[in-house]
Amino acid sequence: QVQLVESGGGSVQAGGSLRLSCAASGYIYFVVYRCRGWFRQAPGREREGVAAFGGEETTTYADSVKGRFTISKDYAKNTVYLQVNSLNSEDTAMYYCAAAESSTCGSNWPDPRRYNFWGQGTQVTVSS
Repeated sequence: QVQLVESGGGSVQAGGSLRLSCAASGYIYFVVYRCRGWFRQAPGREREGVAAFGGEETTTYADSVKGRFTISKDYAKNTVYLQVNSLNSEDTAMYYCAAAESSTCGSNWPDPRRYNFWGQGTQVTVSS
């Protein structure tokens, strides 16, 4: 079994920044070189893919966050990060990390159904 634990969320003013972390534990071999994604879900809205980090170290982003968010991975710490900058009210949501069993993320990386493991989420609230 694999456990993913997010942290780093909080309340910030518009224009602010946060660094979200997603630490993996358990059978980490299942995820350490696999596709890892960050998603978010606001009340009343569907879960949205934000960014993904492929096993081949490729990164991809949703258009809404390009240039503002950066996904990275620390293999030694089994942790994936999401640096979120220039936040605005549209970024307010619960942020979740996820891991797939495949090494490549592929063009369907934003589809939550392709991910096998999920964290419990960390809340990001942006005030204007």
